[in-house]
Amino acid sequence: MSAKERPRRRHRIVVIRALGLGDLLTAVPALRALRRGFPESEITLAAPVQLAPLVPLIGAVDSIVDTPDLDAVRANGAAPDLVVNLHGSGPESIEAALRLAPAELLSHSHPSYPALSGPQWRAELHEIDRWCELTRWAGLSTDRFEYVLDPAPVPPLQPGVIVVHPGASAAARRWPADRFAAVAAAVADGGVPVLITGSSTERGLADRVAARARHPRVRSVAGQLGLGGLAALVSAAALVVCGDTGTAHLATAYRTPSVVLFGPTPPALWGPPAWGPHRTIWHGSSGDPHAARPDPGLLEIGVDEVLAAVRSVSSGSTGRVRARLDRATVFRHQHVG
Repeated sequence: MSAKERPRRRHRIVVIRALGLGDLLTAVPALRALRRGFPESEITLAAPVQLAPLVPLIGAVDSIVDTPDLDAVRANGAAPDLVVNLHGSGPESIEAALRLAPAELLSHSHPSYPALSGPQWRAELHEIDRWCELTRWAGLSTDRFEYVLDPAPVPPLQPGVIVVHPGASAAARRWPADRFAAVAAAVADGGVPVLITGSSTERGLADRVAARARHPRVRSVAGQLGLGGLAALVSAAALVVCGDTGTAHLATAYRTPSVVLFGPTPPALWGPPAWGPHRTIWHGSSGDPHAARPDPGLLEIGVDEVLAAVRSVSSGSTGRVRARLDRATVFRHQHVG
């Protein structure tokens, strides 16, 4: 689909992003570009249903269809007018998109599909920029800084706390629990309560971190919040300390100060903006982000190094005062309703 040939209106659009929390948040600017380009269309997001609480906070998607992986992409009813592949480079994601028999497909090009036009996949791009490049190629007005989420509809469990999130979907990106515990105890000594977060499946890890911290101001709330509650907590937090995982992207989406520990993946590809209230720690090694053991580069990061980054972020923001250009709210009022 070329920019010159692209109609301004569609009846039904399906966007494929059958991945996790951080993956969805990096696609927010592209989703908003689609909404701006097709304001009267029905936009359906094919993604895991666990992400549904975030859909209203994006303000660009009408509905979500449970799609835990590419194998779950199946035709259901009338063929969409347009399918947008925000999932991957192909060929698997392109094949899944074509199963929906769309009138048109917007995707990166791939040699296995020579008839499909689109920009070439560039591995060096930040994940946000990758999808912005795709929507720009289609002629859509796109702002890569338009990633700030709307406020969560639920009140935060406890505002002004420090959030420590030790989990990650793969062991390669999990810093050791005893080191997270040492960081939690040290920052709690400053008088600010520390909440250890995690999903219900990460409750054991979060409880272990809280127990090893041995501090009255450190407690685990893993499995108690749900995704909407986690978003509310992060949005109202004084600081987030975590690895390269979805919670780090929530901190970016709410401009909450954060310290993010990177191992097998460089922050230039998945990290927060360097100019924001964030600090990333990475020792320069790259590896498999899905490996079954912590990345060696991640293990090189010490507790003192993390605490120094915490002090640096804290000194750069007075209490909870921080720059919050609420682009999401502006977007919603201007383009959604």
